[in-house]
Amino acid sequence: MSNAVKITADNFAAEVLKSNIPVLVDFWAEWCGPCKMVLPIMDSIAVEMAGVVKVCKVNVDECQELAADFNVMSIPTLIIFKGGKAVDQMVGAVPKTKIIEKLKAQI
Repeated sequence: MSNAVKITADNFAAEVLKSNIPVLVDFWAEWCGPCKMVLPIMDSIAVEMAGVVKVCKVNVDECQELAADFNVMSIPTLIIFKGGKAVDQMVGAVPKTKIIEKLKAQI
């Protein structure tokens, strides 16, 4: 079970755009190997930075419109949102240290 919040088109605005803390959104898919490599990193960040950063996941197969809205062309794509806007983006299986470094820049 993941510690990240599952995002759908229905809860995206409330969970991501209206969040009062930075949000790390992982655009992923079940069949994606690199996405599976990032999963434990996302879960550990969700625990370690709870209350400071919200970690969310968007399954691109279930939410194709959301992926298209943010021009997600390859997965995993990690987008950091702050104040309702996308402020940073990483593509591929990014090391945890780099993700945390980018998150800390937004806190």
